[in-house]
Amino acid sequence: MGIFGSFTSKKKERLDEGLSKTKENFFGKLTRAVAGKTKVDDDVLDNLEEVLITSDVGVNTTIKIIGRIEERVSRDKYMGINELNEILKEEIASMLEENNTEDVSGFDLPQTDGPYVIMVVGVNGVGKTTTIGKLAYRFKEAGKNVVIGAADTFRAAAIEQLEIWAQRVDVPIVKQKMGSDPASVAYDTVASAKSQGADVVIIDTAGRLHNKVNLMNELSKIKRVMQKVVPDAPHEVLLILDGSTGQNAFEQAKQFTAATEVTSLALTKLDGTAKGGVVLGISDQFKIPVKYIGIGEKMEDLQIFRRKEFVETFFNK
Repeated sequence: MGIFGSFTSKKKERLDEGLSKTKENFFGKLTRAVAGKTKVDDDVLDNLEEVLITSDVGVNTTIKIIGRIEERVSRDKYMGINELNEILKEEIASMLEENNTEDVSGFDLPQTDGPYVIMVVGVNGVGKTTTIGKLAYRFKEAGKNVVIGAADTFRAAAIEQLEIWAQRVDVPIVKQKMGSDPASVAYDTVASAKSQGADVVIIDTAGRLHNKVNLMNELSKIKRVMQKVVPDAPHEVLLILDGSTGQNAFEQAKQFTAATEVTSLALTKLDGTAKGGVVLGISDQFKIPVKYIGIGEKMEDLQIFRRKEFVETFFNK
């Protein structure tokens, strides 16, 4: 089995298309950085550092990558420019493997006493509702019974959009009117899912960061009431980040991880941006597994994030 294993050629092709703008941007900068050079020297490394930072990989992760390349240059004595791309790919893949948990295998779920509960967090506008809809679709495709809870009760549009997605995917949704207690919606959703024998519950929450204390209290309350139905809920707190915002996604990750315990990440809108390098930095820096990436508008365009395949595609010209 090759590096892609069970990663089908169709998914591989979609990933390649989804990252095309990022790759074009990255390799354009890399080509200019090494123009006229025959070997990797201090000037090339300085230029490479700038390429990585301006590709939204992040300063801390960039410093680690440059340090690893410097070690290779020191050890190998002479490293030609033609080898740089392959070495970059090897070192980044190795770094992600060392600093993160194992990739998830697919849309299988661990054994739980009652439905597997996913609480989704993230600021408004990052693609939270769309991701929930796509996630419901992918779980349903995997043979799971899914229930969605509309606990972002502060925006009527959020409830309406989630209802449209639930109808589109053909899964039940639990909702109340705008302004209702979000914890009450979460409780009703988990109770309903348990009574139906559902496999998965996906709970939407409000995306407000202007007051971290209020956000923390609200999410804590939602967790407490769900635990009255399923004691170990939520089993997963999934933070949605907009990959097209680059460094702003880092800031959102910092804010939400400070406000609540985040256990997994999803990065959206990678197909419409040249800032896909942010996936590498966030995956490395937060030590929270990037579980899903959004690379298009279609429901199947929410893909499992597999580090080796992502890096292989990122560096495949």
